[in-house]
Amino acid sequence: MARPVALLLVSWALTCCGVPDTRPEAAGAPAGGGRAVGAARWVRVYFVAPNGTWPVSRAASAGAGPQTALDELLAGPTRNERDRGLVTALPAGRHKVRAAATGPGTVALYLPWLVAELDGVAVNQMVCTAAAAPGIPGGRRPADVVVRVYESGVPGEPWSVRCDETGTAIPVAAPPAAR
Repeated sequence: MARPVALLLVSWALTCCGVPDTRPEAAGAPAGGGRAVGAARWVRVYFVAPNGTWPVSRAASAGAGPQTALDELLAGPTRNERDRGLVTALPAGRHKVRAAATGPGTVALYLPWLVAELDGVAVNQMVCTAAAAPGIPGGRRPADVVVRVYESGVPGEPWSVRCDETGTAIPVAAPPAAR
C-alpha cells in the first residue's frame, strides 16, 4: 500500500511543478548589466604578494588605457589591498611612468629609471599592468601584447617583453633570421 501511495505522490508532484509540457520558446535577451557602475571600465593592476605578482581590478572611466593603468599602479595598493598583504616593489616617491598603446597588441612604456636599477618584481608589475590595460587595439590577450620598454637616458631600440601567465615579464623571442 505504501508503494502505490508514494508513486501517486511523486507523480502528483511532477505534474504540479509548474513546468508545462511544451517545446522550448524564446525568452528574450540574456541578462545584462550587474556589476557595471555608470560607464566604468576596469583596469588590472599588478601588485606583489608573497608568491609573486598578483592582479587586482580597479574601476576606471570609459576611455581608460595603458596610462590610466600605470597611474593606478604608481598610486600603490589601497588600504584594503595592503590589508590583504599586497605591496609594491616600485621605488618610493613621485615618479612618472608614461605608457601608450602604439599599435595592435603593442604598448610603449617609458621609464624614469634604468631597468637594472629596479627589482625584477617591479619590472613585472609595470609590464604586466601595461599588457593588461584596456584600450590596446587588436583585441589580444595580455600574454600576447608586446610591451616595448624605453629606459631613461638609454638610446636605441627598446627592450621588447611580454607578460606571461604567471605575471612575469619575459623577453620577446627574436624572429628567426632569414637565410
